[in-house]
Amino acid sequence: MNTQTLSEYKEVIELCKELFKKKTLDYGTAWRILRLPSITDQVFIKAQRIRSIQEKGIQMVNEPVRDEFIGIINYCLIALIQSEISETAPLDISYVDLEPKYDYWVEETRKLLENKNHDYGEAWRMMRISSITDIILMKLYRIKQIEDNQGKTLVSEGIQANFQDILNYSVFCMIKLKEQNG
Repeated sequence: MNTQTLSEYKEVIELCKELFKKKTLDYGTAWRILRLPSITDQVFIKAQRIRSIQEKGIQMVNEPVRDEFIGIINYCLIALIQSEISETAPLDISYVDLEPKYDYWVEETRKLLENKNHDYGEAWRMMRISSITDIILMKLYRIKQIEDNQGKTLVSEGIQANFQDILNYSVFCMIKLKEQNG
């Protein structure tokens, strides 16, 4: 993978992880109460807000779009972590126990990015943030359909792969926003 992309990816993830850590220390793992479809809807809300702001050209709530992408990244990681934790496991997980799970999914998702970047030649760098937002929303509709089908698919990627793609697309948007804003 392009060393610039790897460096930018790590920078975005470090920012997201630091916020995740602070929120975990503030709130614990309250998100553990959420079922996977509820996490999907949390990601959807954030992506829909981004699209709405992109279409309207103005925003009424003074929270930057960048923060929504950070939220999407962290909620995707929460979904990936949650998908592997037993429903009977305790709701409270210490950050010390949670951090390796976070890091595992970041690494798995980064590897996926590396493979796709190789095949697609970093095409995302030539895409518009608005197009990437649309792809994120499309993938969320796919996840919702898979969830409604109790996780069964005939030929499609599963829920985890779609969350990983959304995570990577959100990192791309963060990189592109930084380039735009200098």
